[in-house]
Amino acid sequence: MEIANMLKGMSNFQSLRYVGVDESLLNPIFLRLISCSIHVGLLFVILGLWVWKKMKKDDNGNNAENKQSIRNVRFMYYKQTLFCSIGLVIFSFFLCLLTHFYWYTSGWSEEKIVAFLDFASKFLAWLLISVFLNTKLVDSGENKYPFVLRVWWGIFFFVSCYCFVIDLVYGKKIQFWVPDVVFTVMGLFFCVVSLVVRKGSEGSILEEPLLNGSVVNGIESKKSSGDQTVTPYANANIFSLFTFSWMRPLISVGYKKTLDLEDVPQLHSDDSVRGTFPIFREKLESVGGGGGSSNRVTTLMLVKALIYTAWKEIVLSAFFVLLYTSASYVGPYLIDTLVQYLNGKRDFDNEGYILVATFFVAKLVESLAQRHWFFKVQQGGYRARAALVAKIYNKGLTLSCQSKQSHTSGEIINFMTVDAERIGDFGWYMHDPWMVIIQVGLALLILYKNLGLASIAAFVATVLVMLLNIPLGSLQEKFQEKLMESKDKRMKATSEVLRNMRILKLQAWEMKFLSRILDLRSIEAGWLKKYVYTSATTTFVFWVSPTFVSVAAFGAAMLMGIPLESGKILSALATFRILQEPIYNLPDTISMIAQTKVSLDRIASFLSLEDLQPDVIEKLPKGSSDVAVEIVDGNFAWDASSTTPLLKDVNLRVLNGMRVAICGTVGSGKSSLLSSILGEMPKLSGTIKLGGTKAYVAQTPWIQSGKIEENIIFGKEMQRDKYDKVLEACSLKKDLEILSFGDQTVIGERGINLSGGQKQRIQIARALYQDADIYLFDDPFSAVDAHTGTHLFTECIMGLLNSKTVLYVTHQVEFLPAADLILVMKDGNISQAGKYNDLLKLGSDFMELVGAHQEALTAIDTVKGEALKKSEESSGMTGDNTNVQDKQTSDGQNGKVDDIVGQKGQIVQEEEREKGSVGFSVYWKYITTAYGGALVPIILLAQTGFQLLQIGSNYWMAWATPVSKNDPSPVGSSTLIIVYVALGIASALCIFARSMLLVTAGYKTASLLFHKMHHCIFRAPMSFFDATPSGRILNRASTDQSAIDLNVPFQVGSFAFTIIQLIGIIAVMSQVAWQIFIVFIPVIAICIWLEQYYIPAARELARLNGTCKAPVIQHFAETISGSSTIRSFDQESRFQDASMRLIDNYSRPKFHTAAAMEWLCMRLDMLSLITFAFALIFLISLPVGTIDPSVAGLAVTYGLNLNVLQAWVVWNLCMMENKIISVERILQYAGLPSEPPLIIESNRPDPNWPSRGEVEFNNLQVRYAPHMPLVLRGLTCTFFGGKKTGIVGRTGSGKSTLIQTLFRIVDPVVGQIKIDGTNISTIGLHDLRSRLSIIPQDPTMFEGTVRSNLDPLEEHSDDQIWEALDKCQLGDEVRKKEGKLYSTVSENGENWSVGQRQLVCLGRVLLKKSKVLVLDEATASVDTATDNLIQQTLRLHFTDSTVITIAHRITSVLDSDMVLLLEHGLIAEYDTPGKLLENESSLFAKLVAEYSMRSNSSFENASDT
Repeated sequence: MEIANMLKGMSNFQSLRYVGVDESLLNPIFLRLISCSIHVGLLFVILGLWVWKKMKKDDNGNNAENKQSIRNVRFMYYKQTLFCSIGLVIFSFFLCLLTHFYWYTSGWSEEKIVAFLDFASKFLAWLLISVFLNTKLVDSGENKYPFVLRVWWGIFFFVSCYCFVIDLVYGKKIQFWVPDVVFTVMGLFFCVVSLVVRKGSEGSILEEPLLNGSVVNGIESKKSSGDQTVTPYANANIFSLFTFSWMRPLISVGYKKTLDLEDVPQLHSDDSVRGTFPIFREKLESVGGGGGSSNRVTTLMLVKALIYTAWKEIVLSAFFVLLYTSASYVGPYLIDTLVQYLNGKRDFDNEGYILVATFFVAKLVESLAQRHWFFKVQQGGYRARAALVAKIYNKGLTLSCQSKQSHTSGEIINFMTVDAERIGDFGWYMHDPWMVIIQVGLALLILYKNLGLASIAAFVATVLVMLLNIPLGSLQEKFQEKLMESKDKRMKATSEVLRNMRILKLQAWEMKFLSRILDLRSIEAGWLKKYVYTSATTTFVFWVSPTFVSVAAFGAAMLMGIPLESGKILSALATFRILQEPIYNLPDTISMIAQTKVSLDRIASFLSLEDLQPDVIEKLPKGSSDVAVEIVDGNFAWDASSTTPLLKDVNLRVLNGMRVAICGTVGSGKSSLLSSILGEMPKLSGTIKLGGTKAYVAQTPWIQSGKIEENIIFGKEMQRDKYDKVLEACSLKKDLEILSFGDQTVIGERGINLSGGQKQRIQIARALYQDADIYLFDDPFSAVDAHTGTHLFTECIMGLLNSKTVLYVTHQVEFLPAADLILVMKDGNISQAGKYNDLLKLGSDFMELVGAHQEALTAIDTVKGEALKKSEESSGMTGDNTNVQDKQTSDGQNGKVDDIVGQKGQIVQEEEREKGSVGFSVYWKYITTAYGGALVPIILLAQTGFQLLQIGSNYWMAWATPVSKNDPSPVGSSTLIIVYVALGIASALCIFARSMLLVTAGYKTASLLFHKMHHCIFRAPMSFFDATPSGRILNRASTDQSAIDLNVPFQVGSFAFTIIQLIGIIAVMSQVAWQIFIVFIPVIAICIWLEQYYIPAARELARLNGTCKAPVIQHFAETISGSSTIRSFDQESRFQDASMRLIDNYSRPKFHTAAAMEWLCMRLDMLSLITFAFALIFLISLPVGTIDPSVAGLAVTYGLNLNVLQAWVVWNLCMMENKIISVERILQYAGLPSEPPLIIESNRPDPNWPSRGEVEFNNLQVRYAPHMPLVLRGLTCTFFGGKKTGIVGRTGSGKSTLIQTLFRIVDPVVGQIKIDGTNISTIGLHDLRSRLSIIPQDPTMFEGTVRSNLDPLEEHSDDQIWEALDKCQLGDEVRKKEGKLYSTVSENGENWSVGQRQLVCLGRVLLKKSKVLVLDEATASVDTATDNLIQQTLRLHFTDSTVITIAHRITSVLDSDMVLLLEHGLIAEYDTPGKLLENESSLFAKLVAEYSMRSNSSFENASDT
């Protein structure tokens, strides 16, 4: 036998002894050849099997159902089998490299060549098996592993066992034992797997929900989308938890398709806010001494409750921190031993292998501990943040009115978006204070071992560096606090401006208010600048601290005469580098502690604010009494500490089923009386009793974003019959027919796509649907037209609510006679109470109101009497228009509404979200925004210089010191230290330049992006604000801007700096062993592949973080504004549930983002460990003297950081991609389409334009958005200069749209408007809007003073303002106030009644004195007497102006020169009031007749009673 003869001829295996056994069966070379042959044979078999599978698959390719079922086949232990196969591939590759380099240096032999071939064939065979398992086998559709594979696994196990026994019994070479053990164990596992024939849905919890939710054959399965399943984390096994493998399915889905929120699983109950919030609330109440004292919340109480909420995560992460800290110092401790080993010193056999194993295990423990530490602190942070946000939300629901005024919605949004987020992020820094102590202690032990007493100098230097934190930390805390305060003010102003953008644009004030926000930003930017430059100083100090500490230690050692050896120096340098981390992180920790303390204080103070008095109302058991509402000796004031009540000596008793009307002049306390009954107004004394459930309709409509149907049923079950009755009673059916989606139409924020009347009727419908016992209406009929008002009163109050108790505030006297009891309010008192006729007899206050109404009715008769005269005067003016309107009316009647609706579409669209990778253009725009990017190369050059000088200084210390005491020193001690210090100073200068330039560029970029975004937002058309909830804009202005201010520059910088550091480490290591590139290049390739596999999912999860945050803010802002309505319906718990659902929706992507990051980092750490281990094995395998031990030790010193830096590079890349999304989101808004120019210099109107005020409409067609139906459908008419034109029509007929088109809030699709012959589309918006005046439908006041509200542009003197106030009857009211013109106005003008706010709007137009004045239902919120007063004021001061009046009160338009009646966006009638009244069949005549009849019948009914 040739092989036997060859084997017998080999003489280098003297260690084997064969006794009575055939030598060929025991010869290792023979065994290796057999193993190699089997593996090569397997290669061909697998390739053949693969081809056969391919052909079979092609034959069955058209069976779609088969394909889908195949996808779901999972073999038993499939994942473990694949994992082990890949493990054997890596292991075999590692053995190939090891044998190649080890034997390359010590010579080759026949045995070594055969062993190398054996390992190479194993590598190729297992690589093919792994690919086969991962691709072809999964698609096979079989229920067990192929027969060939199972046979092969059996052979492999037998051969592996045989080889192991032979090497163990007869061999002395330990290098074969380890592979034999690994192959034997793996073979056993494969044998067990091959015997299990049943298929299983392995990992169903981990895999199926997400895999089934992925795209199969281009169709997304809806069966089990992510949001229907709980996260795999909840049921993962220990191995899966340990390696984060439970995240792979989601990452896999993200790699295949763009992730949506539906793909992200629900949180486990422990991580959900529903699980954490009850624990947090109970603990907060228990540490506060019980639920009763929950109002008093201290920072300490908050901290205790938060710790209790996340105590498991805190304890576990502390354990991992301890493990990590201990393991991280093993490397520095052993470096000296390694250097001595490389220098030839051997303490025992196989010392090198033991050293390598110790290094490897220590790095492995360090890596695993760090990954789980990071995950656990984030998990705990998310729990804490969710619990805090829920608590802040709940607090917002119970705040008293006084408390709400001290904290605006903008400030409270900051508590949620910034403060709670920061407290959640504190987990990263939580363990640093005690970890620093352990790290410094361990470092000192190692330094003492290496440097003796010189370590004391190192300790002193470290303490000095840490003490330097105290002033820097206090400065940072101060600047942070000021930064947050200024940010709050800016956000408060921004929130107010966004809410009132329509009025700002109508008045041409938006640029003035933008300048106010920019002024607030400049104050904020001042504090930001101080903060970031302090941070830069801190960064500089602590980057140079290792050099400072090492100079102190080495200098002390030299002075003390302690010999410096290269091994000891390298050990010390490695220790200083690890010590650098806690020292470097300490300022961040102190800063974060300071920031978190500020945030905790702010939240604690907010949670300590006064709530509404819980026991203010005594609830009577249902049916126990016939009393519905009873107030005895009630005194109420908005300020609970006030000594002078706003409502005085209120005594009221309302029985079940009574209708009670409340009337009075503006500011008399009508709305306050309802608030006191609701328990919204603090009670100073007296008692209130309520018998039954209540429903409330506010004066200012509160509508939620969402479908109309959801607003009406408001949490109740849908009952179709009841629902239809309510729609009919509220005249909503016809409106819903007009809307494209009917009651499924999505209402925009604050109901922006509905008219005022529609909003009010939806509010009434909501109340009716609740089927409550007691109904409180705060003047809801004023916002609707006369016809609708009558219908609502008849069908709702007199019809559906006939048997209910109803209290209604009204200014419309015609609704008073129907009441069983009328309350007349005056100066906070019920001045009169009784039935209609009784009050008429009493006279006084009630007669003032009724008298004003009688005057209005008399005016109708006067108009009818003068009809002939007026029609003769106006005949010349109206002739042309009559023909137009006749034609249009016929068109409108012939065409059905649905035919003209046009393209259907919702006005509020889903928030835009970029898809795919963040474009390079975003990065480029970011880095080139400041100074054209000129600072970027200088920053990179400074970092490169720092890295080179650091390596140079360490190389110098390693080279210039002897390896052992016996070797001579290459240079003198003084030269050694002087050069080291010089290099240290140079590197310090580089890092100083880098730190300062980086914050300079970051600050400048943040400022420029802020200005650009805000300028674009303020210049955006009104359609943008209609379709965009303010929460989205506020999210960018707060969260994203904060990220750009404080995070993005450092994240982009960190990525660049870690790349430079990694290149430096690889350069140092390759100086010693260039062969490291053989491992490093494939490892880096795998790292890049992993990163590419991970980043699509991570990127979309980060984007989902952004888009899921806005709904939380939006919901909260809506809740705050409608809190009184929510409370009145007792719907707090439903809104809290909705808030919790939104909070969890935000937490879901955040939780999985954190887990995905750790999934990636763990795998990167393992790969970098392979590189490090390879370098170590290569170094110990070299013969003594081949390389300089000092330089080798330096390479290992740097190599200790390799796994950290390699992971850090990818981590920074991923974090940068996540953070740069903030830039991307701000750039989205920095590129918004703009309105037309504010001023067109080439076409500016004359200074006295318009001189006549004639307004011509020509074929006007208007829609709000391209996907919305036409609202105005071809209007042609003329409003004559100096004349009064009244516009009437049903709610939603297009009245307000016509006015918005006049102000170019909306531009016409077709047609044009001319004022005095000038086409308004050809001039600048400010030139147009500043020449027109408007009193809007919703009266608006801004936070500030009376003066700033009347004259925001500061164009008028105090005398002129007083004159305007007197004209609008507010002069006396303002003079009573302490500050006079500078009296404070709270947010939204909430310390003024709605009627008073309307009078302020009147004051504005009196100051402006425009030639064209528009009244958009301006008198809807005031009583008839005040309405008459406003009309008289306008008649007196706007005699020569064109006055366009939209009104629901017929009396408001009766004295107009012309009346325009709109129906479905078309002109139904346009003529003088007289002419229209002459024709009794005209729509206008019918409206007037109905109004007169309703009022007269009211009086007749009253006189009969």
